[in-house]
Amino acid sequence: MKKRFHLLIYGQVQGVAFRAEARAEATALGITGSARNLANGSVEIVCEGESPMIDEFIRWCRHGPPLAEVERIDMTEEQYAGEFDHFDIL
Repeated sequence: MKKRFHLLIYGQVQGVAFRAEARAEATALGITGSARNLANGSVEIVCEGESPMIDEFIRWCRHGPPLAEVERIDMTEEQYAGEFDHFDIL
């Protein structure tokens, strides 16, 4: 079953390679979507993929790369759209 999630990740998540590492993790798991920095210091991720892989990707996002300090994630499940071909950094 395919899923789509919209994540807002808060904490020390900009300037620590969060988006680049998220892209590498997503690509390894076969996840498509995008990641971008927001003006408030958070990272926004939209991701799509097979249910177990999405679950694994979200587990990774809860801690991120070594220099990140994730405080919280606001997460919304959305209707799967098949919108992406790969995982982009915006």
